[in-house]
Amino acid sequence: MKKVPVLSLSEAVKFVKDGDILLQGGFGMTGNPVHLMHALAETSTKNLTFIGNNTGEPGLGGDRLLANGQLKKVIGSFFTSNPNAVKAVQAGLVEAELLPQGILAEAIRAGGAGIGGFYTKTSAGTKIAEGRETKIIDGEEQVFIKGIRGNVAFIRAWRADTAGNLQYRMTENNFNKAMATAADLVIAEVEEIVPVGEIVPENVHTQGCFVDYLVQATLTLEDLGTSASVSSSKKVDEVRMNMARRALAELKSGDVVNLGIGIPTLVADLITEEHGIILHTENGMLGVGPMPTDGGGAMNYPVNAGKIPVTALNGSSYFDSSESFAMIRGGHIDVAIMGGLECDEAANLANWAVPGKPLLGVGGAMDLAVGAKRLIITMTHTNSDGSPKIVPSCVLPLTASGVVDMIITDLAVFSYSDGVLTLIDLLPNATLEEVQAKTSAKFNIDLK
Repeated sequence: MKKVPVLSLSEAVKFVKDGDILLQGGFGMTGNPVHLMHALAETSTKNLTFIGNNTGEPGLGGDRLLANGQLKKVIGSFFTSNPNAVKAVQAGLVEAELLPQGILAEAIRAGGAGIGGFYTKTSAGTKIAEGRETKIIDGEEQVFIKGIRGNVAFIRAWRADTAGNLQYRMTENNFNKAMATAADLVIAEVEEIVPVGEIVPENVHTQGCFVDYLVQATLTLEDLGTSASVSSSKKVDEVRMNMARRALAELKSGDVVNLGIGIPTLVADLITEEHGIILHTENGMLGVGPMPTDGGGAMNYPVNAGKIPVTALNGSSYFDSSESFAMIRGGHIDVAIMGGLECDEAANLANWAVPGKPLLGVGGAMDLAVGAKRLIITMTHTNSDGSPKIVPSCVLPLTASGVVDMIITDLAVFSYSDGVLTLIDLLPNATLEEVQAKTSAKFNIDLK
């Protein structure tokens, strides 16, 4: 069996040349080859095209390359998680191309599998699809996405053997597995290197034939930045909890459910084992449990799509991002609950962008909106200025068309009965008159 060379960080980054396309694994700082990125930031290599879910966090990972002016273009799904990336794009210092998270993962997987591209419903009719080839397939508009390959891939794994076989730890798989297949040269940063045979065959997640070089580097809490500890930015009050309780009432035992960030995450706090609900997180986990209570963080636990450490329930499983989104687009997620900025009479959703602000953070919303069997939107009934969010026709950039099944606000619950927006319930302390005054869309009334 071959033996994969082990390099120092300084040796490894010499393989990246000016003008290269660099793939970088990781979801936030989880599974992020941060040491390789920091070593690259110490070089004079420039004019790089960076491809990854996001560009690190302030002062960490890809952010150091941004600060040095080493990047000419970034391709990813959620740059808004790093304010420095937003500033760089706004200032014209770097070009940005945004792809939905699942499409980014699938494009990389396709590139690694020798597939030139594919068609998908995700992003059809949105700004992201502008300028792309489209085709009607089975009566639905689909967008062509070209496969992605790079010159060099930096990936992160937990363990490697001397033949280059890799094993990932919990949700550290994310983009790493696909990226290991999609570059001319692959360098894996790993926690430990063991003799061949110590990783049993069923625990080999990336085969050694994909890996060219290994670098051994130990992660510390500082390497993960804000992703390292148990923390939550959840805003919790009785109004929001009422919305979460109403959303929970729509779920049934055995449902596979994906919860977006914001109000939907509160639903997770209400779910007990007795509910029999299986939570899915798009960064690669099925069977998500509650936040840990022992003070452990992302060094000890998997993380969810909000980059918050969580526990794993009995029967949980981990997988990479391309497989996770295949579950979503393949119709294997029963319910998605996500936030919204606008919904309209035609069941259209806008929840990812506001005109006048940079369009730099779509994440997995577009994939979930078209892929989940049922879509529930939770949002406040009005904007901060009192203007309605349930409108005749969305004016904000669309996430997806005709996809919303239910809207739960702080005042009311609407469903689309036979395609018609219908008020079916009032939340505590709300009145019909208030709902009518604060809703500009036309709707039927069917209160029980």
